[in-house]
Order: sequence, then C-alpha cells, then structure tokens
Amino acid sequence: MHLVRELLDVKGSSVLAATLHGAAVLLRINADWDWFINLSASDYPVVNQDDLLHAFTSLPRDLNFIDHTSDLGWKEKERFDKIIVDPSLHMDKNTQSFFASEKRATPDAFKLFTGSPWLILSRSFVEYCVRSWDNLPRKLLMYFANVAYSMESYFQTVICNSPGFQNTTVNNDLRFFVWDDPPGLDPLFLNQSQYKEMIKSGAAFARRFMEDDRVLKKVDKKILRRSSDGVGVGKWCLGQLSGRKGKDLEDDPCSTWGDINVVTPGSSGRWLRSLLSDLISDERLRSSQCKFS
Repeated sequence: MHLVRELLDVKGSSVLAATLHGAAVLLRINADWDWFINLSASDYPVVNQDDLLHAFTSLPRDLNFIDHTSDLGWKEKERFDKIIVDPSLHMDKNTQSFFASEKRATPDAFKLFTGSPWLILSRSFVEYCVRSWDNLPRKLLMYFANVAYSMESYFQTVICNSPGFQNTTVNNDLRFFVWDDPPGLDPLFLNQSQYKEMIKSGAAFARRFMEDDRVLKKVDKKILRRSSDGVGVGKWCLGQLSGRKGKDLEDDPCSTWGDINVVTPGSSGRWLRSLLSDLISDERLRSSQCKFS
C-alpha cells in the first residue's frame, strides 16, 4: 500500500494534483485494471463489489463516465477568468487559496468544459493524462493550476479536446446527489427518506452522508451485507453472517476465504446494469459525447 500525506484545498488545484498522483501510483503498482474511480470521505457505495463487477463486466473498456458540458454560464467569469493561487501546492501546512487581482481572457486555443468532479475514467485515458504522449494534458494542467475548482473542469477539458478520446464519454458520473434549490456548492446530506430513491436510481455511489448516520447502517445491512468494521460479503467469504433480523451484523464472515472469481450480484447490481445498458445504447451514447456549443 502506498500512503502519502498531501495538503488539499478543493477550491484550488492541489486536489487535482493529488488525483493525478493517485492515478500515477495505481499505474505504477499494477496495470491490470480497467477503470479509475475517485472518491472522497463523503462518498459511500450503494452497490457491493459483486454488483459493481457484474454491471461493468459487459462494458467496452474505453468508456469514461464523466459529467461534462461546454455551457460555462456564470463559471466563465467566476471560475475561468479569475486567477487563483493554491498555497497547498508549495507550503507545508494548509493555507487558504486566494484570488489574484488580475484577470485573464477565456482561452481560444482549446474549448473549456466543466461538470462533476466525480469520475470513472478508463485506464487508457488515465495513461494519456499521466504519461502524456502529446502535449495537451500537460498544457492544460499548467492552465488549470490557476483555475478555481479545477477538478470540475480539467478532465472534462482534456477528454473533449482530445480527438482520440472525445467520443468515449458517457455523460453521467453514476453518483446519487440531492441538491438544494437553488443548488449550493455541495449537495445536501442524505437521510433515510431518500433511501428508496437512491437505490432505484441505479447509482454506484452516493453522497453526502453525516458520520454514523442511520441510512449508512441501512446500506451496510441491506446492500453491502457488512458489519460496522467488516467488508462487503461475496462468494469469496465462506463464513456465515451471525446478525439476526432487526439486529446489526456481527463477526467477520470473511475469516474463511472462498472463490474470489465467483460473482453473485444482487438487486442493486441489476439496477446498475440496467442503467448502464440504457446509458450506452447507441442513441444515448451519441447524445452524451462532447458537444462544442
């Protein structure tokens, strides 16, 4: 396991640097994987590992699930025209980002895109961003070093300006959110009243949750089938769950190993697979690719 302490400011570009670092470490450790998924401490899976494997197994491996649009709206002046400095890139303690007094013109050498910072990226696209066999990812990285909330725009702009990847996008981040009206910078905290809607959405992950919220315990028990300090179960576990109806799950059913190559999806996996099948249908897939408005 590779552990590293990095100072982050979601408003600046230090979080983008940390994401690229994590992707580079993953490529270095092992190339035998298909997708890179970024998560935060506010995210939680709403499908178990078997469900996720079941849903993604039938997909083309070059697809990138990345929410994106070229309609910048208010972000053009408030995000891209302003120059932000993120001290977390060069200081040894967290220091709040600040804006420079000068502004800059919107670029015309490339088209800007923006969207959700939560991504599921193909290995081939991650390799392109990290190893950069042409200059676009590096050039854009230098530009986005001074863009506020660069995680909402860097990967979107790279992929939509790259002829080899711009037709591999699925305009969906497979996350479940609930927003205030009008929406703020972050989605609302989820609770038990949104549980059914969250599951039926077919999403793979959801956010945000309060620590130790009851809805998390419900996901653990009904979907992940895990104890409070255990892992989600599958055929790789030969033990039995000792939790009884109405009680928390107990003990570790994975203390005895089974076959890690057997996948047994549940209803959540079937919901997710149905969503993916719809998203990659010919008509939906064409409509979700990069558009230069």
